[in-house]
Amino acid sequence: MKNLNQNAQSSENKNESCKSSISRRKFLTVAVTALLMISTLMQNLALAQSNMPGLDAADKINLKGEVMLLPFDYKNVNLGSSRWRQQYQSARDFYLNVSDDDILYGFRRAAGLDAPGAPLGGWASNNSYVIFGQWLQAMARTSYANDDSELRNKAVKLVDEWAKTLPANGDLNMHHYPWEKLLGGLSDMKQYAGYDKADSLMEKITDWAIDNLDRTRTPAANKPWELHSGVTLEWYTLSENLYRAYQLTGNEKYKEFGDVWRYDSYWNKFADTSDPKDAQGVHAYSHCNSFSGAAMAYLIEGDTKLLTSMKNFYDFLQNSQVYATGGYGPAERYVFNDGALGESLTTRLDSYEAPCCTWGAFKLAKYLTMFTGQSRYGDWMERLLYNGIGAALPIAENGKNFYYANYHLGAGMKTYASSNYTCCSGTYFQNMAEYQNLIYFNDVANNALCVNLFLPSEVTWQPAVDSTGPITITQQTNYPEAEAINFKLDMPKSVKFSLKFRIPAWSKNVSFKLNGSAINVEVKPGNWAIINRNWKSGDRIEMNIPLHFRRSPIDKWHPNRVAVVKGPVVFAQQIVHKHMISIPPNDESLNEWMVPTDNPAVFQYEGQEQSSQRDDFMPFYKFNEMRRYRMYFDSELRNILW
Repeated sequence: MKNLNQNAQSSENKNESCKSSISRRKFLTVAVTALLMISTLMQNLALAQSNMPGLDAADKINLKGEVMLLPFDYKNVNLGSSRWRQQYQSARDFYLNVSDDDILYGFRRAAGLDAPGAPLGGWASNNSYVIFGQWLQAMARTSYANDDSELRNKAVKLVDEWAKTLPANGDLNMHHYPWEKLLGGLSDMKQYAGYDKADSLMEKITDWAIDNLDRTRTPAANKPWELHSGVTLEWYTLSENLYRAYQLTGNEKYKEFGDVWRYDSYWNKFADTSDPKDAQGVHAYSHCNSFSGAAMAYLIEGDTKLLTSMKNFYDFLQNSQVYATGGYGPAERYVFNDGALGESLTTRLDSYEAPCCTWGAFKLAKYLTMFTGQSRYGDWMERLLYNGIGAALPIAENGKNFYYANYHLGAGMKTYASSNYTCCSGTYFQNMAEYQNLIYFNDVANNALCVNLFLPSEVTWQPAVDSTGPITITQQTNYPEAEAINFKLDMPKSVKFSLKFRIPAWSKNVSFKLNGSAINVEVKPGNWAIINRNWKSGDRIEMNIPLHFRRSPIDKWHPNRVAVVKGPVVFAQQIVHKHMISIPPNDESLNEWMVPTDNPAVFQYEGQEQSSQRDDFMPFYKFNEMRRYRMYFDSELRNILW
């Protein structure tokens, strides 16, 4: 791999011993092999923060893709107090307290074993395969990120008990969709939970899949309706986790089977353009997710055509498919690039499959950030954090989960899905695990730490050169409800390195102070701002991002069909009985029209009746269940009905 420091050093492992069948020594041995998983391999090689003494499988594979930036791989980043940490904690507590017996009920019953508990219900009425692998993956990652032995113990118990229901021949009696998720979950149990039985289980279910999974592989198509996700259903998502398993183990079996499920017929639509004429009509989430398979193929092969397709696909989404929130996929489809997205606001209530589509987008944007080193992909992560998954209703009793976000023109409200424990109850938890993993990236080649998201947090970072010990950087902010973002550095001695800050493409006049005094930093929207100096313990950086309102048209065919956005956050209007108001025609007048209140997140508008707060504007993420709102406005529509 290019641009990586190959000298890994040891540092103290913070993980406490967990109650399981794994000894601490064996856990470390398994984790050595786990380093071959791409992000873990890169992170520990570059950051030199692992206590793992070797890379046993490293000689078995040759990763040819170029990697520019490294995520922290679910370690050494802690969330500070914020709305987003509360969201994570609530999710963690919910999944921890779901009955193990209920999760395992369907597996045990099918195996003829004693089955205490009860079915989960909803999509998991027969068994929990539709979400089981996703839950294992999220539990493994979050328990690793937070040294959460309680959550890890639950995941280990679930796999131990599930394994007892697995026939000797590995017959899972399942289709492609849950099988791929299960392999991903077991891979992460090996990598992040140090689960010593994962290898044999991964091999067992893969041997069965090689012999038994239907290989029809009909590409998805616009028509007939049944082909929106291909035949068999979402077969084209399998390659990513198979390639991950290959990197984790060095076993060629996984790569060869991953090659079977490559989706070149769709990826190639974007080989030379970001505006293909035949990409619409297919299932939005799974096709975005398929490009994570392209990302892993690029990493293994180094074929730049794959990276070009990924970048063009990203631009395709941003240019023709994405709402102001960052969401995409009305009715779970990509639409024509001819104004169809704007028209969807009048015809659909199912604007955006929020948890699943965010999961696919987080992964795509993270891979592109890693491979290109560019900051622009962080803008999408940020929009989805605040307006997508961060604005979703929380997982609730009996598996009630948020599924579709509703952006209908005129009025909408947040509601739970009609079924419990849907696919979105799996990706919801997976998204929570990503919060810690998307805030910072390591630029080893330039001895720099990149700040990608502005969330209260603390990161422990080992510079690539010129350091006697790790550096702790604490980020404190009320962004995006306030403009100031503060960083404090603690380190054993003075060290020279660079701090890189993502400058959002929408921003203007971003500024910096060092220890209270203004400093001159080159700032270009859509790029990194870089501060390179000799840093000392106690240094403080204040970053200020002015937050102004702006109009965000749905597409170029509907320039007056707009959402109101402040910084990265979509604002919606509370509505009860009032008719639709007209939004000022330009950004300058919009900012004059919006009137601040005592609450920094709530605004009224000029001329609003002060006797009622029910017309106020506030961030979309603050709207709760069944609370009506208006997100998009159109001055060309009739506003007054009586």
